[in-house]
Amino acid sequence: MSGHSKWSSIKYKKAAVDAKRGKVFTRIIKEITVAARIGGGDPASNPRLRTAVQSAKSVNMPQDNIERAIKKGTGELPGVHYEEHTYEGYGAAGVAIMADVLTDNKNRTVAELRKIFSKNNGNMAESGCVNWMFHKKGLIFVDSDKVDEDKLMSIVIDAGAEDIKTEDKTLEIVTAAEDFENVKNVLSKNKIEFSMAEISMIPETTLKVEGKDAQQVIKLMEELDDHDDIQKTYANFDIAEKDLAKTG
Repeated sequence: MSGHSKWSSIKYKKAAVDAKRGKVFTRIIKEITVAARIGGGDPASNPRLRTAVQSAKSVNMPQDNIERAIKKGTGELPGVHYEEHTYEGYGAAGVAIMADVLTDNKNRTVAELRKIFSKNNGNMAESGCVNWMFHKKGLIFVDSDKVDEDKLMSIVIDAGAEDIKTEDKTLEIVTAAEDFENVKNVLSKNKIEFSMAEISMIPETTLKVEGKDAQQVIKLMEELDDHDDIQKTYANFDIAEKDLAKTG
């Protein structure tokens, strides 16, 4: 999972930049709208919506924005109808990539993503070509200075967590998808704050890329993340520190 952790760090730094451009708000609003449309407008009985609302609050989204997004999802207010899709492809050196999308125009989105892959030495692939390389997991990030690691380990393992990884100053809790909500609830009951919590796709193994290939893969991932219709991206690569430093 080292590749995932390194890419999480890149995206974590990038999130602050995205927030200035409003991209984080836009993505969360889309997620809230779709979650409410699929599972209803009550976060208490809709885990996906509850997670989206928590994400909105973590970036200080105004409550009015949250409520409007929910009402657009439930049909109480007019809104855009978004479709969910997951697209797959390859980057330089054969890196496997997946992208979760919410779009109101599938044909436009596919054409734009194909162009992004192509210009960065990658290519889109048929559905199912790379998703077998990933497993759906829950990820919860806790700042290491807010809790003792041994205490956290005992709490979350009993609640169903599979592992804890240390990455910089962050403790990364990994859970099975079905145990994600339970672990979050246990953290809340123990008054342990988390900086991020989401269901993600974790690569079974990672591919080490260096030099030009590394730069092309990072550029591809950044351009995908910049696309308005993409909610999340996943990839199975690991990058040497010397190449990671060149992206700063």
